[in-house]
Amino acid sequence: MTKWFITAKKADFDEIGRKFGISPIIARLIRNRDIIKEEDIRTYLNGTIEEMPDPFLLKGMDKTVTILAQKIHAHAPIRIIGDYDVDGICAAFILYKGLTFLGGNAETAIPHRMKDGYGLNENLILEAIEAGIDTIITCDNGISAIEPIKLAKEKGQTVIVTDHHESSELPPADAIVDPWQPGCPYPFKKICGGTVALKVIEALYAHLAAEIPKVLHDELFCFAAIATICDVMELCGENRILVKYGLAHLRKCENLGLKALIEVSAIASEKITPYHIGFILGPCLNATGRLDTAERALNLLMAADYAEAIKLADELKNLNENRKEMTLKGFEASVRAVDETKLSAVLVLYLKDLHESLAGIVAGRLRERYCRPVFVLTDDALGEGIKGSGRSIPAYDMYQEMCKCKELFTKFGGHKQAAGLSMIPDNIEKFRQALNENAFLCEDDFIEKINIDIAMPLSYVTKELIQEFDFLEPFGNGNPKPLFAQKDITLLNGRVMGKAKRAAKYTISDNDGKKHYLLHFGDIEAFDNFLCEKFSAEQKEALYKGYYLNNDSPLKISITYYPDLVSYKGKEEIRIVIKDYC
Repeated sequence: MTKWFITAKKADFDEIGRKFGISPIIARLIRNRDIIKEEDIRTYLNGTIEEMPDPFLLKGMDKTVTILAQKIHAHAPIRIIGDYDVDGICAAFILYKGLTFLGGNAETAIPHRMKDGYGLNENLILEAIEAGIDTIITCDNGISAIEPIKLAKEKGQTVIVTDHHESSELPPADAIVDPWQPGCPYPFKKICGGTVALKVIEALYAHLAAEIPKVLHDELFCFAAIATICDVMELCGENRILVKYGLAHLRKCENLGLKALIEVSAIASEKITPYHIGFILGPCLNATGRLDTAERALNLLMAADYAEAIKLADELKNLNENRKEMTLKGFEASVRAVDETKLSAVLVLYLKDLHESLAGIVAGRLRERYCRPVFVLTDDALGEGIKGSGRSIPAYDMYQEMCKCKELFTKFGGHKQAAGLSMIPDNIEKFRQALNENAFLCEDDFIEKINIDIAMPLSYVTKELIQEFDFLEPFGNGNPKPLFAQKDITLLNGRVMGKAKRAAKYTISDNDGKKHYLLHFGDIEAFDNFLCEKFSAEQKEALYKGYYLNNDSPLKISITYYPDLVSYKGKEEIRIVIKDYC
């Protein structure tokens, strides 16, 4: 069930349109994204990388680049320790490329998800000492690694932390670059680990009065853009400028591994979008950290031979296919488990056979299906207890609720919308009871809220308007695709497409009788059930047989939609993509 709201923010859209050379509809869409001031509108439409904040505004940057310059000059062994997700992989790659191009004696290490867990730990420190490493630099982690960094300092190592997470206590590192650390004046805090790494390299080159070669510059920006998208950072401010630039240069990027991954993923479009990054390329890089080791993803990005890059890219793609199959089985098992019990306010599921790295993905899908907070628990791969991941809804602060029963965990962390935990098996039922006893959620909290930009008849949709959407791209978190709505469109005929039957195409007409094509991607079975409930099973069957093309008893529904342009047999045609219905 969903509840629809029309966004009704006020402004002189005609005047904004005249001033910036856009239509009033595009002006309204920009205002709906809380872009208000003229300077902010100009930056949104035409911002350049030259306008991104100075990296030296990051607290600790001067000290960081001074240390790094000394270590490069001394040819001291530097180990870059990243994380096993896309952001951590890209951040490690950015630091490695930037440092080694300057002659730095650098290497990379990525924690193993099952053996090491998240971030810097004492084993990684001891391994670095044994390998004769002089300096450790973290990326996308390290800000909360108090004890491991204490150990490193006791052993005489230099430690630099670059991160983008918050921590109530800072580690005793030699230098820290993190926009969230107390006293940091950096104006845009919501950057990912990859962007922090990029800032370090930009500042280091400036400190050494060296110019970053254009090819390297664009490559590093491409990977910072990939990290930003895959870490689901808000595509506003600096992030929007960075991603826009990175996507524009992605096809020209000289990185052999990235080229190979694009090729084996069969991404033929000249225009790579955040969708391609977030749902095709990113999951392939992520799959290595989930099912194997993220070192394989780093090896791909560092490949110097294209044949080897293709081989590695194929391996990553196959790993991701395995991950998708395992996720689907886990999700189906979780749905059966939920449907066999009474639906509680907070879902806590123990799936013994689920791979621990997939718990967060399954929890996210369950949250979408049931629109309530979800924790998915499974056995720790090392046999050391229970691990779990949680995904929440807007009305429920997951981290705060976990703090109320923190005695049940051996370890936990997170924020309002997502969390991770470890516990002993005996505490699973206590955890479920504690969360539901404390959950002050009402039925309205379990209804998905959908914000519609404009209630707009389909007859208003033109090729020219759709082409203007380019002004708004890239779309993603914080800058969603425009969403429109129309009441009482008439369904005329339809057909289900594909072997999996996860798509359908309908002929529809709007209130002025003009015909359009409507595409629906997703749960077609649920849509058919809706038609049966609203009309009848016979009428639903008649729709798919085309009986309503000339019928006096129309099937009328209301839809939210997004219009798109597609090329078919050399011709462009408008398609209306349904997002929701009632």
